Amino acid sequence: MKNSSKLSKLSIVISAALFSSTLALTSAPALANLPTQVDGHVMPSLAPMLEHATPAVVSISVIGTQKVPQQNVPDAFKFFFGNKGKNQGQPQQRPFRGLGSGVIIDSDEGYVVTNNHVIENADKIMITLKDGRQLEAKKLGSDAKSDIALLQIDSDNLSEIKLADSDNLRVGDFTVAIGSPFGLGQTVTSGIVSALGRSNLNIEHYEDFIQTDAAINSGNSGGALVNLRGELIGINTAILGPSGGNVGIGFAIPSNMMHNLVTQIIEFGEVHRGILGVSGRSVNSEIAKAMELETNQGGFIEQVMPDSAADEAGIKAGDVIIAVNGKAIKSFFELRAKIGSIGANKKVKLTVIRDGDDKIFTVKLKQDQSADIAAASIHAMLDGTQLENDTKKQAIIIEKVAEGSPAQMAGFRAGDIITGVNRSRIKDIAQLRDYLKGKSGVLALNIIRDNHAQYIMIR
Repeated sequence: MKNSSKLSKLSIVISAALFSSTLALTSAPALANLPTQVDGHVMPSLAPMLEHATPAVVSISVIGTQKVPQQNVPDAFKFFFGNKGKNQGQPQQRPFRGLGSGVIIDSDEGYVVTNNHVIENADKIMITLKDGRQLEAKKLGSDAKSDIALLQIDSDNLSEIKLADSDNLRVGDFTVAIGSPFGLGQTVTSGIVSALGRSNLNIEHYEDFIQTDAAINSGNSGGALVNLRGELIGINTAILGPSGGNVGIGFAIPSNMMHNLVTQIIEFGEVHRGILGVSGRSVNSEIAKAMELETNQGGFIEQVMPDSAADEAGIKAGDVIIAVNGKAIKSFFELRAKIGSIGANKKVKLTVIRDGDDKIFTVKLKQDQSADIAAASIHAMLDGTQLENDTKKQAIIIEKVAEGSPAQMAGFRAGDIITGVNRSRIKDIAQLRDYLKGKSGVLALNIIRDNHAQYIMIR
């Protein structure tokens, strides 16, 4: 009742002040009379928190080129295009400019986190700080499947933002989104956590989103979602809106997930994604009834791969995983996203329902061999390839080769198997990286193509 009385007094005072300002022709003096305190209490404001948090949120502008597919020109019309007609149908390079946001998470090292889609294909990345300073950023690494990228800038007097434990979030917690929508400059909006563990949205490959109704628009991507203490709880990533504008449904990558991925990028230059080695589906009422489960949430395990991390830990088909490191999960998609952000060789504790009993298993994750490899970081002439280790053949398979890429120009094809360099046997990507590190001049890669051995020369 006391709180209700205070709120009523506050409402009456503010209403009276606003009414008097409406009657006055000059509104400035009337607004100046608005109370700063009510019953001895300071009027609530987010300003003090934002004064500390906003300097760590930056604007990002990029310049780059992207491949645009061209329409094929009928043979009858190729004469009018001259030699260009021969190249019709091939991807063409087109310049582009883009805008986004980022968050400084380490002021000493100059680390800036943003979304991969903000800086993808960028040739030049410029950072604008809140105080107006402009700095060129270097890309340290990225992970397209989770849409996270790490940049680095070099400057003194940077502000960083403190990370919160996003696993402690609850639906209804207040949120504040900070970013630069539509290139307007830094903008702040507020809302609440609308939902947690949002997945299966087909926005990213690994999804475990925080949903918020804080207004997020184009240009907010890569910006900060913070709590009322100004701590980072998420990286704003996407919105759900038919026209591309805000409709009160925005998504952010949890800070814990981001931190796991960034730590790997700092250490390896890429994400060494952990893998459990299971397939399954989300528990629903039908599965719960059929399997006589007392829960309608979790990840139901349909298959455990032989010699996988799950197999070695004792996980079996029919198990239901309900928690990762003591934190409850709602679906198989959430399980996949959480495991996918944890690095290879890391240990996790899984809470499993088996035969009606809760059991805890400690699992040492193996490395996901199907993960995208930053081939360009191994050698420039491998740029455009997707490399995967083949443990059975003890070699490297080139899964994909991008059209018009340096790798395609060098002669690589999808399906090629790399077995060595300069007559030295190479068994996996790590060996290839180590061998090529610091090497210059012409290199001969041993390739098996269509069961025939050959060499591709790169320099």
